[in-house]
Amino acid sequence: MTGITRRFLLAGAVALAVTPTAKAANPLKEIRIDWATYNPVSMVLKQKGLLEKEFAKDGITVTWVQSAGSNKALEFLNAGSIDFGSTAGSAALVARINGNPIKSIYVYSRPEWTALVASKDSRIAGVADLKGKRVAVTRGTDPHIFLVRALLGAGLTEKDITPVLLQHADGKTALIRGDVDAWAGLDPMMAQAEVEEGAKLFYRKADANTWGILNVREQFLKDHPDAVRRVLAVYEEARKYSLANYDELKKTLIAVTKLPEAVVDKQLKERTELTHSRIGAPQRESILAAGLALQQAGVVDAKVDVKATLDALIDDQVLLPTN
Repeated sequence: MTGITRRFLLAGAVALAVTPTAKAANPLKEIRIDWATYNPVSMVLKQKGLLEKEFAKDGITVTWVQSAGSNKALEFLNAGSIDFGSTAGSAALVARINGNPIKSIYVYSRPEWTALVASKDSRIAGVADLKGKRVAVTRGTDPHIFLVRALLGAGLTEKDITPVLLQHADGKTALIRGDVDAWAGLDPMMAQAEVEEGAKLFYRKADANTWGILNVREQFLKDHPDAVRRVLAVYEEARKYSLANYDELKKTLIAVTKLPEAVVDKQLKERTELTHSRIGAPQRESILAAGLALQQAGVVDAKVDVKATLDALIDDQVLLPTN
């Protein structure tokens, strides 16, 4: 495994086999789950207290933790500090390759949440113009993977640029201040940079954005399969509510982020689709394509069986059929 791959995400323990009928070793007392501004459904779920209502009768508490990016969600999952975490599908795949014992179980969005961004006065017009430039990026996230793939398409690698490793919000700030030449952006900060600062998305490729995926610690799924199914059922309730009540979804995002309406509308109306929930063929194909591209770029070791790892990552049987 290459050094670059190891730096993507923290390595985890060896994955354990999951059996749907496994019984919990200890009674479940707490569910720890993340919320993120790149996962609008999670904010509705939290704001409405739906999980708390579902598990109150069992005496199970719900603890919320904010994830600032896929990398943070995966670090939390790997450390066992959360049980459920929101990531991009490609980030989850790389985490699994690196030994993080997670299962991908649910789709919370089909986003175009990342693009390559330059300031309004920048002369950067395409990916090739990044050669020799400073680019803000958050390793282990879809924007990082998007950047690597974009560079590959232009005949470049990360060695041709100077990556400046920052969390997403700090990357936006660095771009606006002129501390970096470009930024591998993420919404809603990317939408904010466009609306408020005139930043330009000089490279977009919607199908290179992988899906918004909810992951669970593999051991938690093994120990508490019924609780996982109940969490997903409530997630479905929140997703359907979000689809049917756009104004409420928007109000929730504005309340949490303090962003103006124009920014939130750009993220939600133009670049976020919430009509999927089950991990099926389109999701698998998108994540696999990202993994193979990373392997071609030398980020994932050539010896890794990317498809087999993807198959081990995804559990598409947890989500119960819904009407």
